[in-house]
Amino acid sequence: MDSVELQNLIEQISLQCFNRPFLHQIKINRRMTTTGGRYHLDDHHIEINAHFLAPQYHEYLVGIIKHELCHYHLHLLHRGYHHRDRDFKILLQKVDGSRYAPDIGLRRRKKFNYIYVCENCGLHYPRMRRINTRRYRCGKCKRQLRLEQNFKVSNK
Repeated sequence: MDSVELQNLIEQISLQCFNRPFLHQIKINRRMTTTGGRYHLDDHHIEINAHFLAPQYHEYLVGIIKHELCHYHLHLLHRGYHHRDRDFKILLQKVDGSRYAPDIGLRRRKKFNYIYVCENCGLHYPRMRRINTRRYRCGKCKRQLRLEQNFKVSNK
């Protein structure tokens, strides 16, 4: 789907679901990974994550568009357009827009270098950085932690 088709789709959804026209520009953002779209308050344009333009994600794309159009129309009507506002929540539920962007595997996985284990209860603590086991204790039972696995290879 290119930007012209996306512009037409947004204008069509805006008229069908909100009974109001979308009069601004739509942009495709190829750098987005964790969000589905973004509404800009300053010039009222909407950015859409390029990864959701694939045919298999069309249902997700429509939900994201409805979400961003809720921000758009409520802002132009001088009503509550933030996620926390009642007006936003009611309108989003009314038009059946998506509350959150679905995870389609674009998020980066955290790579842990160390795994600490409580000696008493066995609770695991994955960490990126090494910690001082004499200073830090288990958050559950306040007992001693020990380093179980060290994935980090030292270059010394």
